[in-house]
Amino acid sequence: MNKELKKDSSNSLTEVGPSNFASANFNDSKIDDSRSNDIPLDRIDAINTVFAEFEFAYHNQFHKAFDDLESLTIAKKYWLSNLEEYSPSQIVAAAKKIIKNQEYLPSIAAFLKACEDGFELFGLPRTPSAFKEACYAPSPKLAYRWSHEAVYFAGKASGWFLLANEPEAISFPVFEYNYSLLAKRVMRGEKLIINQPPALTEKITRPMSKKDAKAAIAQLKKDLSF
Repeated sequence: MNKELKKDSSNSLTEVGPSNFASANFNDSKIDDSRSNDIPLDRIDAINTVFAEFEFAYHNQFHKAFDDLESLTIAKKYWLSNLEEYSPSQIVAAAKKIIKNQEYLPSIAAFLKACEDGFELFGLPRTPSAFKEACYAPSPKLAYRWSHEAVYFAGKASGWFLLANEPEAISFPVFEYNYSLLAKRVMRGEKLIINQPPALTEKITRPMSKKDAKAAIAQLKKDLSF
């Protein structure tokens, strides 16, 4: 019977349910790895998904590399220990990219390189490009077509005035810090949404006083990040 990966109530990895060969349980190898006890289930699921997709995409190569349950289990434990710094969504995205572009079953080194290209996997521009975009994007900022929502939010968090007026030696580290935090959120699967201001009505039903008009213009400028 084939096995799937799961944690039991005692926090050890146990065999449960029928599945395919690539979903073999790590614990079948009988190798003690205390670090596995602290690994969230979602990352374990990601490794299972990667190996299942590799089995489908590289069938003959896969079964030649992992010809029995023990070798597969050892490989999965080894990959898990090397991929612990990457998010589950980043791991799965790297596998899909490799399958689309590579004819051969990847080594762990090739897979790590794909994970490190996390910006590309999630459509994020590299930090220098994102910085230039944030610095030179015209106002109103909300109306600009950003390459990625993370660039807008990193620019907003850094301060549009700072980006426009301070030298790069001062503004870039601030932007880089904010952008790296947002990029990590994106790589964890978070969707960033830029809320557009409500559209102006075509017709004003009643005349506005000068005071109300000034207040409306001030609020509009604030909403559009002028």
